[in-house]
Amino acid sequence: MRRMRRRVLLVPAVTVLLAALAGCSGDKKQPAGDLPAGDELVRSAAEAMRSVRTAHFEITSDGTVAGIPLRKATGAITATGDAEGSAQIDQSGPLAELSFVVKGQTLYVKAVTGGWQKVPLALASSVYDPSKILSPDQGVANVLATATGAKTEAREQIRGADAYRVKATFSGEALSRLVPGIDADVPGQVWIGADRHVLHQGKFRVPAEGGGDPATVTVTFSDFDAPVTVDEP
Repeated sequence: MRRMRRRVLLVPAVTVLLAALAGCSGDKKQPAGDLPAGDELVRSAAEAMRSVRTAHFEITSDGTVAGIPLRKATGAITATGDAEGSAQIDQSGPLAELSFVVKGQTLYVKAVTGGWQKVPLALASSVYDPSKILSPDQGVANVLATATGAKTEAREQIRGADAYRVKATFSGEALSRLVPGIDADVPGQVWIGADRHVLHQGKFRVPAEGGGDPATVTVTFSDFDAPVTVDEP
């Protein structure tokens, strides 16, 4: 009887232990009901991005957006518009690799061969102008502030950062200040930091050149407020 009773008592204990272990294993998905409201997150992210002074960025496109041949750009940017980095440009063949520096109202561009070329920053919009990215009035903060229908979808890791994934529609007019040629509102997803509500990543479906399939433009930020010094080449 003692042996039987001991076995009966062990069964629920083992069951509770297994249930606890199961709850500790695998991916932890935050229940949808516990997620913060999407409109509050994008509004908070817009304010947070207005206070960011520097960041590293990466922009990729899987298609030609409104005639802009940019495929990838990486670098560092300041809120005052100074920037430096590299870009890949589609020239209807092999991608052209360029280095760039933005200092004040001047853009410096250097191909793999040859020296630096100096051109007015106003001409950069034909390829891509990174100087507005952190602008409080014309950059990503402004794009986030235009979000409508925002819905928080999940809490997950994005490049090692704990973030909320939010789906929304964004103003084409605001986005066109960063990606010229967009004339309609675009759907997208943004990953907003769970602790500091900065934008870690955004994906936007934008019209492609010639009315083809929409292209996906992905923007990723990291190293917020890290020291950045941009010098003329």
